[in-house]
Amino acid sequence: MIILDSDVMIEILDKESELGQRSAEEILESNDSVATTAVNLHEVLYGLNKHGKRAEGLRSLRVLGFNRDEAILSSRIESELEREGMPVQRADAMIAAVTILNRAKLHTYNSKHFTPMKRFGLVLFK
Repeated sequence: MIILDSDVMIEILDKESELGQRSAEEILESNDSVATTAVNLHEVLYGLNKHGKRAEGLRSLRVLGFNRDEAILSSRIESELEREGMPVQRADAMIAAVTILNRAKLHTYNSKHFTPMKRFGLVLFK
């Protein structure tokens, strides 16, 4: 399964984005199922609402929740990396935890944000 990060979702929704078109093609070629997290959906919907845009194309996308196990793992990721001088954004730790616990791959354009979380089991797409 491939989890779409917010930045990837935004590019794919932008029908004029070459980057988004390439990502959509790569995802199709992978034959993997596709989902996102509730955290990513919130981020994308917030941006669309803020700019008065409609959320077309998101209704059929599978959305994975954030529950107890994800909270435990994401808090561990965030606190350990912060202790080591590599603070991460809370939302990124939450997204990583959902991805890890669902044994999925995260498709993001912000690999710099997520690379430190690979040691916790995060796998990046491509």
